[in-house]
Amino acid sequence: MIRVAIALAVFAGTVEAQSVKLRGDEIAILLSGNTAVGIWEGHAYRQYFDADGTTIYAQDGGTSLRGTWRVDGDEYQSIGIIDEEWEGRFVMEYGGQWFWVSKTVAPTPFEVIEGNTLVAE
Repeated sequence: MIRVAIALAVFAGTVEAQSVKLRGDEIAILLSGNTAVGIWEGHAYRQYFDADGTTIYAQDGGTSLRGTWRVDGDEYQSIGIIDEEWEGRFVMEYGGQWFWVSKTVAPTPFEVIEGNTLVAE
């Protein structure tokens, strides 16, 4: 069994990286109960996604904002953080890195930290 796992790992390392658009269920698993960390419009942020649909967006040096999040089809959506209308993004994975992707914003990298880590340790 270990030999098979090692063979698969070696084979996977030789395949060129491809971008993969996450399905709705994968987005829900990735975000639910976890914190996204990245840079948005030049500002560092942390955003926690509670399993109950509540999200808290905390920008360095700014006021925390509370909103609601959901997955609709294969799209992450939120309301109440920036706009009072549902705003959607796709989530992509490329080379082990996560990206927010939309028609109006260039792909924006982020990482996911397990649990509610709104405050940097």
